[in-house]
Amino acid sequence: MRGPWSNLRARVFPDHWSLLFGQIAFYSFVVVTLTGLVLMVPYQPSVEHVVYDGSYAPLHGVQMSQAMDSTMTISFELRGGLLVRQMHHWGALIMVAAILLHLLRLFFTAGFRRPRRLNWVVVFGLLIITLGACLTGTTLPDDMASGTSLAVLDGVLQATPFVGTQLSALLFGGAFPGDVITQFYPLHIIVLPALLVVLFIVSGALALRNKPAQFAGPGRTEDNVVGSPATVAVVKSVGLFCFVAGVVGLMGALATINPVWLFGPADPANTSAGVGSAWYLAFLDGALRLAPGWEAVWWGRTISFAILLPVAICTLFLALVGIYPFIEERVTRDRREHNLLERPRSNPIRTGIGVAGVVFYGTLWAAAGADTMAVQFHLSVNALIHLFQALLIIGPPVAFSITRRICLGLQQRDTKIATNGIETGRILRLPTGGYVETHRPAHLQLTSSEDSRVDTTGRR
Repeated sequence: MRGPWSNLRARVFPDHWSLLFGQIAFYSFVVVTLTGLVLMVPYQPSVEHVVYDGSYAPLHGVQMSQAMDSTMTISFELRGGLLVRQMHHWGALIMVAAILLHLLRLFFTAGFRRPRRLNWVVVFGLLIITLGACLTGTTLPDDMASGTSLAVLDGVLQATPFVGTQLSALLFGGAFPGDVITQFYPLHIIVLPALLVVLFIVSGALALRNKPAQFAGPGRTEDNVVGSPATVAVVKSVGLFCFVAGVVGLMGALATINPVWLFGPADPANTSAGVGSAWYLAFLDGALRLAPGWEAVWWGRTISFAILLPVAICTLFLALVGIYPFIEERVTRDRREHNLLERPRSNPIRTGIGVAGVVFYGTLWAAAGADTMAVQFHLSVNALIHLFQALLIIGPPVAFSITRRICLGLQQRDTKIATNGIETGRILRLPTGGYVETHRPAHLQLTSSEDSRVDTTGRR
């Protein structure tokens, strides 16, 4: 009996550029894993203090943890160590960006509909676990920037009513700062990477099991796939991996990132200036900045809504993103299997919701840099905060309305083209003396690349 994975060599895989984000995420993970294995050897996950006497003169005689000292050794004394460190960091950032773009592609093209709802859940799980891996990884150098981030995290945990102190003690292994590296190091090198490997395997198995989704077009139907044969797809994948590794290596060699020697070692009594949260977590920082300073006293305890409210809103936002395919299926009652992707304009409501979500996220993300914007552009921080607060409320519905109207306008244009054809720019004079522009039938608008594609039967 033929199974879903039988005769893989005879299968054809769509090769649209938007389908590459998932592969880029996986290849970035491979680069991050390989560089991480190299960094594990010289790194010392310990908070025991030593006196730095390495080759970086400005920190001579400064007390720091063994974690920070080993990070300095990797950066300045281990041959190629700084390159590997920066490749590891850049690879993680590219991985997060690729997963986010992959999620956006699935959303706006309806790639999450049956039979691919589980694909959406897996990709969303990849995003959450990757964020966790990045967060735990940035704390391992034990520098001032990571110490400041942990102090913010400790404040958020302790603001949780009734159980905040216990949550903080559980995470940090005691009173802050505790021995957080001992807590985070196994998560970063074993638990979270193992979960990512499992999810990538599940994602690949689902991609092979289900029929590949593709955009509608000439020769493309629910059962007929236009793209590259399996052998060509493998060669392209190898080339893409080499390209991703080369880009990560180039960025690691030319672009400095996370210069821990400029910040110095972590100190709970001090904080870093001019250093913000990582871009992938900036929306949480922005939410904290925009929240009003509301407080209430219940049962003799002061509860700060300035922290609880943004955490609850961000958690709800992420939860809605994770279960959106199931919400849409219940609302539309569409339980059919779809193997063709939709253009964003084909579903104005979904596209409007997506753009509104992007505006909501982008406003929180931008608000995290309100202080830096105020300094650079000589503006009032309070004025910027009030502006972002207004945008957070007004922006999403306005973006939804504008996007929906644009999609409806594009639909009308497509209908006009399908009915009257495509304008050619040729003006003909009628025997009656009038003038008319000739139109070309829409089905004749084929490109040479589409003519050379391969379908499931192998025909050119």
